[in-house]
Amino acid sequence: MNTELEEKVERLQKMLFREGLGGVLLNSQHNFAWLTAGGRNGIDLSRDSGAGSLLVLRNGKKFILANNVEMPRLLTEEISETDFEPIEIVWQEERSVHNPVVRIANKLSADCGQVALDAPLNGHVHTIERLISECRYSLTPNETDRFKVLGSDAGGAIGRVINNIEPGMTELEIAAHVDSEFMAKNMFAVVNLVAADVRLEKFRHPVPTQNRWEKLLMLVVCAKREGLIVSLSRIISAGTIPEALERRTRAVAQVNACLSAATQPGKTGAELYETAKNAYQKAGFADEINKHHQGGACGYRTRDWVAHPTSDETVFANQAFAWNPSITGTKVEETGIALHEGFEIVTTTPGFPQIAVCENGREYFSPGILSI
Repeated sequence: MNTELEEKVERLQKMLFREGLGGVLLNSQHNFAWLTAGGRNGIDLSRDSGAGSLLVLRNGKKFILANNVEMPRLLTEEISETDFEPIEIVWQEERSVHNPVVRIANKLSADCGQVALDAPLNGHVHTIERLISECRYSLTPNETDRFKVLGSDAGGAIGRVINNIEPGMTELEIAAHVDSEFMAKNMFAVVNLVAADVRLEKFRHPVPTQNRWEKLLMLVVCAKREGLIVSLSRIISAGTIPEALERRTRAVAQVNACLSAATQPGKTGAELYETAKNAYQKAGFADEINKHHQGGACGYRTRDWVAHPTSDETVFANQAFAWNPSITGTKVEETGIALHEGFEIVTTTPGFPQIAVCENGREYFSPGILSI
């Protein structure tokens, strides 16, 4: 068994022992990708559930449960039979009212105890997603390497998109460039938002439309590869950057720097929210924190949790975060990793303007606005 899988199984075992459980059944696409280092059980990407489930028992035994349609591909392209023992189910039985997956999982776990799920399945609702997610939070060394490469590729891809678009295009045409450029590098834009001109000020989540770009443009992308996801936003101005927009973007960069500096192992989501709140107030835009969330932990989901006033989630070492502070009409969004030595951004775009802000004796860089 590979080292990464060993470490992840050990984390799950410790959780199962702590919670008095016999095993855990992972069916959600993000959890399948996490445990298999990028394996895909997703067919229908409009839902969290996947085709095929992984069962990890408290004693360390591992199984793949899937129907006879999906099992051949899973064993050929996604996982190794030496890592997960296959348990095949005929597809007609899987479709029956009494889905056999949980029944088989409980039978396999009979000597260990009760099996919990990562998501409800056919009436079974003993779900422990939060406990599983805590096993995911600290990136392994191999994951960290993959995450950094993904961030670098995403930063480069959005730069190439910017080089190949021009005023007069519709937001939908620009979104198509995003899809194409990212897919060419084996990245899927699970979020692809485009705001041109007045829509940049009106909407925080601008789903692309037939609106044409004339002066200002914002691109927002969450890019997925092998289950891992990074997020980034970029703003472009055709011609001179409006002074008010420049001022607001520098203010957002100050908030982003404060959040980056505060993203340290042991900090809670509530503490990070308070950091952002104070930064907005200091920058002269106190009310803007009420208009959109600031981002939070990520990794195998666009956000595992978002910082808010009562958030009790805690920052783990080597955990991924995507912060997205915004002031009406502008935004800063980058993804990084909370290392013991400081927060490291992974989604920088080569050649894109940056705003440097000194916080606690260290410079933090946020994307500025590109004038073309």
